[in-house]
Amino acid sequence: MSSVDPSRPHEVGQALAWHGRLMVLGWGVLAPLAVLTARFYKILPGQNWPQTLDHRGWWHLHWITQSVVIVLALGALALILAAMRHPDAPLHRVIGYCVLILGATQYLSGFLRGSKGGPTDKTLRGDHFDMTRRRIAFEKLHKSLGYGVLALTMAATLSGLWATNAPLWMPLLLTAFWVALIVGFVVLQRRGQAVDTYQAIWGPDPQLPGNKIAPIGWGITRPEPKGD
Repeated sequence: MSSVDPSRPHEVGQALAWHGRLMVLGWGVLAPLAVLTARFYKILPGQNWPQTLDHRGWWHLHWITQSVVIVLALGALALILAAMRHPDAPLHRVIGYCVLILGATQYLSGFLRGSKGGPTDKTLRGDHFDMTRRRIAFEKLHKSLGYGVLALTMAATLSGLWATNAPLWMPLLLTAFWVALIVGFVVLQRRGQAVDTYQAIWGPDPQLPGNKIAPIGWGITRPEPKGD
């Protein structure tokens, strides 16, 4: 229960305390869970793929969770800007604003991903179904930026805990949670659950436009249909 640095006091007001709580809940807990869901659960365990395609549970959970993260971040930002006093933490401030800017860019990029198309569309045509340049650029940006924001989030959180001289159990608990997520990531990756979004939605037919190009992103797999 002692502070990270016993030589300094741990004195924070309610505004600063709630700023930290909201940011940790949003960026430190919900954001990484949303990323893991999008990466590893495009095909659910027990789903009869490719007979059953385009299960949207992962997509709804991903964007709803990330929307909640943005709301929490804006609330936390308002609290710290309104606080009459806050710790002198230039490093945390710089990293924190980088997280907010990149996170907002990441969120807004979702609205620029283009049309979907596919068998449920009258013309089949769509940026995703055809894997147009626009869609390819979006996927490369969205995926790489997402992992980059997560890395910055960890740095922002730890620097904030240091600046406020938080109780030692806080960084220890958060670190244990992140380590558990990393272990889960490795396990799911080795199981081959990082399935190509295109195949999860439209199946493995090699004649489909998106199946004629390499999967976008590192470690993305294209599973064999059951029974083949």
